[in-house]
Amino acid sequence: MYSTMQDVPLTVSRILAHGSTVHGKAEVLTWTGEGDPHRRTYAEVGTRAAQLAHALRDELGVVGDERVATLMWNNAEHLEAYLAVPSMGAVLHTLNLRLPAEQLTWIVAHAADRVVLVNGTLLPLLAPLLPQLPTVEHLVVAGPGDRSVLEGAAVRVHDYEELLAGRAGSYDWPEVDERQAAALCYTSGTTGDPKGVVYSHRSLYLHSMQVNNAESFALTSRDIALPVVPMFHVNAWGLAHAAFMAGTSLLMPDRFLQPAPLAEMIARIRPTIGAAVPTIWQGLLGELDANKRDVSSLSTVIIGGSACPPALMRGFEERHGVRVVHAWGMTETSPLGCVAHPPGGLSAEEEWEYRISQGRFPASVEARLSGPAGERLPWDGESAGELEVRGPWIAGSYYGGAAGEPFKPDDKFSADGWLKTGDVGTITPDGFLHLTDRAKDVIKSGGEWISSVELENALMAHPEVAEAAVVAVPDEKWGERPLATVVLKEGSTADFTVLREFLATKIAKWQLPERWTVVPAVPKTSVGKFDKKVLRKQYAEGELDITQL
Repeated sequence: MYSTMQDVPLTVSRILAHGSTVHGKAEVLTWTGEGDPHRRTYAEVGTRAAQLAHALRDELGVVGDERVATLMWNNAEHLEAYLAVPSMGAVLHTLNLRLPAEQLTWIVAHAADRVVLVNGTLLPLLAPLLPQLPTVEHLVVAGPGDRSVLEGAAVRVHDYEELLAGRAGSYDWPEVDERQAAALCYTSGTTGDPKGVVYSHRSLYLHSMQVNNAESFALTSRDIALPVVPMFHVNAWGLAHAAFMAGTSLLMPDRFLQPAPLAEMIARIRPTIGAAVPTIWQGLLGELDANKRDVSSLSTVIIGGSACPPALMRGFEERHGVRVVHAWGMTETSPLGCVAHPPGGLSAEEEWEYRISQGRFPASVEARLSGPAGERLPWDGESAGELEVRGPWIAGSYYGGAAGEPFKPDDKFSADGWLKTGDVGTITPDGFLHLTDRAKDVIKSGGEWISSVELENALMAHPEVAEAAVVAVPDEKWGERPLATVVLKEGSTADFTVLREFLATKIAKWQLPERWTVVPAVPKTSVGKFDKKVLRKQYAEGELDITQL
């Protein structure tokens, strides 16, 4: 027996049509750094998305499932590409502008990008790479920038606005298979070549619905969202598509990602929800503490990408009245895995145990824990193992094989198709995930595990510590021991003995680091996470000034 329900494909074009009509008065506001932000309604975005599709098809010859790359900040033009490219049947390929040059060139060649949409301010980054990008034939430049750097380049250069001008403001969007590719993102390639993750129309649609769920980000048409998380990083955590679906206006920061302009745009435009990695919010908290502004419009700040220090969460809430919500995900999970909303019936203090977790899994994300021998571990909140997940917006393979064919590395997928996340943690009986570390970062000392994340969070609770990263280093007696790398706040008088004594009130004595160093800044990956492989390399090569207690 089959259902009597209609079989309507879940596609990005349906999000585009809905947002630009039902929510046509919602706005995308792009920060310019000068005066008022640039405003564009969702109805106008819909019209311009159609014009962009016509230009790509008629002028640049984009057909079928060709990849169209973007090297752009968070702005209205990037949103138009987000909607137009998948809706016309092509594949949106967002390029991470913070990747090393050799990785960017590898990714563009591997994806066979023929067209690149680029912001003018990023031309100095792209121009030197063009001789190494033989597949690229067209550059479409949006916004101001020094185009003289493109002189002599073997590509056709188009102006974004000129390309759209005079074209039809409607498009006969094709009825594509919902399982067809809609967007392509590559992992950051911290080990080996980057791997491509291909999102389907169906996965993006379902993921957008989950983002808007009350147990996730709860976007509504009454909200203004500030996605500081880049649109080139895992589809801005799904916020762009989800906001267009819900009619949530978007405040786009463009290239103005420093603490002071972020504080100014929050105070002036009054967004209700924001999203970024901890390092962004850490900088903003410092700015707000030093130069107080009214940020009371922010009812929720979503923090993900890496573990959020509880001290950062409490700092925003206690000093600025902004509630911080922890979330977990990764490129391979679209990225929403779980969000930390505590259950009801708890006091404010009792809620903290849940709020500092990575969150509770939604119905569409199945999770399990695997022990060292592959055994299944119970959800008892105590048994720690590697997290594995599966679901309708979870990757089942990579696009990173030879000639772009899907492949499933043994270290990333189980024999029965579950994604191995590389994260180690526990799950409570009611489905809350508590990550203790990355499998590659956990410190194995004398046969026992030490969580680098737990040590970092404890260190960053000290009032004179701005940042702290902990890595495993070789030790003759114990195999490995923790090295504490700290960034002290300006004017700090704390020394390592003081910090170690502070840790001793929070951490078991045998876990306390003996090796300490101060650095001006913790190295970061292209997406703002602590780059611990750099710290391990610096230690191994004797580049760090180590104090041993």
